[in-house]
Amino acid sequence: MFKTVIKVLKEQIEFRDLIIRMALFENKGQYQIHYLGSLWQILNPVIQIGIYWFVFGTIRGGAPVDGTPFFLWLVIGLIPWFYISPSIIQGSNSVYQRVGLVSKMNFPVSILPTIRIVGNSIQFFVMLAVLFIILLLYGVPFSIYYFQLVYYLFCLFIFLFAFSLLSSTIATLVRDYQTALQSVMRMLLYVSPILWNTDMITETFETIGPTIQNILKLNPIFYIIEGFRDSILGRGWFFEDGIYTLYFWSVIIALLYFGSKIHIRFRKDFMDYL
Repeated sequence: MFKTVIKVLKEQIEFRDLIIRMALFENKGQYQIHYLGSLWQILNPVIQIGIYWFVFGTIRGGAPVDGTPFFLWLVIGLIPWFYISPSIIQGSNSVYQRVGLVSKMNFPVSILPTIRIVGNSIQFFVMLAVLFIILLLYGVPFSIYYFQLVYYLFCLFIFLFAFSLLSSTIATLVRDYQTALQSVMRMLLYVSPILWNTDMITETFETIGPTIQNILKLNPIFYIIEGFRDSILGRGWFFEDGIYTLYFWSVIIALLYFGSKIHIRFRKDFMDYL
């Protein structure tokens, strides 16, 4: 039943060195003609964080969230989002952009989304280091919950891989999908717990608030973002909400299964859709 999943995962392991080399090469080439070079990998998210903080943290009030300063709460959510959003969009478009290259070389198409995920992870880990510096400045003490970040990092990477594998296949077969995905990602920024605390829904709408929040939690990104905050702010362990954790992994398994199956089914015909 899971033969296609195993096959795709084996391809990632077998070509791991090539994935890393190509990811580094693409990152180097991306900023080669810029005067500031790869420094833009830090400047871009820092500028965006400043804009969101100014709008949501000053103009709109920015009250502390459960005792956590709003800026700190905001940054913890934005840093993984700045990794998730471009990885999904670029990963989904990776097969369409590079399938011609793959046809001339001997490596599987399934590693193309992974190359973008690995390439973007460099900026992500740099921003995580910046986040820990911010935590020190705010006097946030080290907590045993920090070790839980390893689990949520794994959740993040496996979600991006599973979704991008499925999404890159669909985007190659149906080009309208890529445009629609970009619009959906912009919407998800505002319906995920990144810029605002979704607990406000239950406080504002006592009757339907819990139902709306449960609907928002169907988004796997919700699980990951809140997991980062739970780990860094010491709010709780992932296994304390077993039902939600089971739901998240059910979605991941479904994405991996259907993504692998559809990818293997159509990848021999990708050149016909260009």
